[in-house]
Amino acid sequence: MLKTDIAYMKRALSLARKGLGKTAPNPAVGCVIVRDGAIVGEGWHKKAGTPHAEIHALAMAGAAAKGADVYVTLEPCCHYGKTPPCCDALIAAGVRRVVAGMVDPFLQVAGNGLLKLRQAGIRVDVGLLEAHCKELNKGFIKAVTTGLPYLIYKTAMTMDGNIATVTGHSRWVTGEESRRLVHRLRSHCDAVMVGVGTVIVDNPQLTVRHVRGRDPLRVIVDTRLRTPESVNVLNDAHADKTVIATCEADPDIHQRYLLQGADILVCREYDGRVDMADLLHKLAVRGVQSILLEGGSRLAGDLLQHHLIDECIFFYAPKVVGNGFSPFAIQGISTMDEAIKLEVRRVGMSGPDMVAYARPVGVCSPA
Repeated sequence: MLKTDIAYMKRALSLARKGLGKTAPNPAVGCVIVRDGAIVGEGWHKKAGTPHAEIHALAMAGAAAKGADVYVTLEPCCHYGKTPPCCDALIAAGVRRVVAGMVDPFLQVAGNGLLKLRQAGIRVDVGLLEAHCKELNKGFIKAVTTGLPYLIYKTAMTMDGNIATVTGHSRWVTGEESRRLVHRLRSHCDAVMVGVGTVIVDNPQLTVRHVRGRDPLRVIVDTRLRTPESVNVLNDAHADKTVIATCEADPDIHQRYLLQGADILVCREYDGRVDMADLLHKLAVRGVQSILLEGGSRLAGDLLQHHLIDECIFFYAPKVVGNGFSPFAIQGISTMDEAIKLEVRRVGMSGPDMVAYARPVGVCSPA
């Protein structure tokens, strides 16, 4: 591949990121059309049920698409869904070449789109910046290959590993830059999840405020429906974007929350708590591909021990509080040999705070 190919695919990736958090259950896709060394069309998928990235780019290019090269972050679709196949549109436009970042793992495509383009006489190259394209759509990839969403656990702690003081005080552990980064993460995920304990103690809003972006679905894990009816997630303008996952099946209790606009999702019970694998599967069926888990420690520990966390983002503030609360409440580990191992992928700074990105060892990641 030429350096120019890489530059155009980077541009397609940049466009695709504009759709993060907005396209589920579809992937985020970007497309750039180039003719005679100049970009003549570009676009990205903006929302499920609307035209795909290739269609936006072709509309911008018009007649200039004939004989052009197309750079797209994901294999063009070849099936009829809510929109017609992008392969047919590319063939009809007379493009010369298609460079796809990765093969679409969705079974109705899965290489068939690339085959259809080749059969029409279009040159096809695949795999340019593949790791970047897979990272972009790790939620989509996991959802279509496993039936579960991609789960990111975010936690803010002091340098000595505490998410709160011994009294439970935790506002604020980290600085403003880190809070903006977390809100950007929220806007890129389909859902944000917390346990009922976090709702009772912190009364969070779980909306996107410090950056521009779409508010995610809010998921409260509440086995016995202890969520107070006065909390923010049930009394703001976004109450209809709140789902309470519970094992409580009494419809009379449900009604109190339903009247406030929230949704109740009854799940199987496991070891006295919501069966998280069942909950994640039910959320995936609803189109949730990525979840940002923001608390609490017992919920995070349960998910980690059951290999349901795909990625951890640790924010470390330059503070020490001594005794406090751990980000993971895990029972049964008595030696270092039994410790759950993480692979640190990247470390950076967010204002005065340090940020570490890690993945649990042994968890299959789509990226």
